[in-house]
Amino acid sequence: MKIPKLVIFDCDGVLVDTENLANRRLAEWLSAAGFPASFEYCRKHFSGRSMVSVQKEVEATGVSLGADFVERWNAGLPDLFAHGVEAIPYVRDFIEAVRAAGIATCVASSARVSKMHITLGQTGLLPLFEHALFSSTMVSRGKPFPDLFLHAASTMGFAPADCIVIEDSVAGTQAGIAAGMRVFSYHGDPYSDRDGLAGAGGILFDDMRELAGLVPIH
Repeated sequence: MKIPKLVIFDCDGVLVDTENLANRRLAEWLSAAGFPASFEYCRKHFSGRSMVSVQKEVEATGVSLGADFVERWNAGLPDLFAHGVEAIPYVRDFIEAVRAAGIATCVASSARVSKMHITLGQTGLLPLFEHALFSSTMVSRGKPFPDLFLHAASTMGFAPADCIVIEDSVAGTQAGIAAGMRVFSYHGDPYSDRDGLAGAGGILFDDMRELAGLVPIH
């Protein structure tokens, strides 16, 4: 396995531990709107997805979330993430090892850049990535389509074959594979869909300390 030239990190669930907070709130909002959804259901089906795509899927069942659903969701994020967001254990060590090896890094997330500023800011990781934050709002199709990862790679100046992706969602893993990149899929969270990640083609790991041994960085 060759040394990558670019390591692309997903944000939520890979760098910052936000999925549980966000999906608890999402379950409440969807249920209140008439789409009964448990926290577990949201965790499994909507993790790693943009709110635009969540709204589209829910409204296809005949439930209306309101024209301002995405705006209301984003407006509530600073409050939701004001406390309780932590970095994924040991991920900073891996990021610093990659940077020390002279390998480029960036973030490609379904979240808006404004949300990444909040969550990465809370965890102290923002200075490591401020130069290169890519959001699904920058492309026409979000994950599981490859557009976001391809946009990130081309903007950073690398061919897809020279990039690897660190993901934790099935949609993100599918997107990375579709982009022609090697994907390392983290399932350290008890709610992770391990089988789904394996089925999508990810190289599985459940501890960020394992990653330096799986990814050739020297």
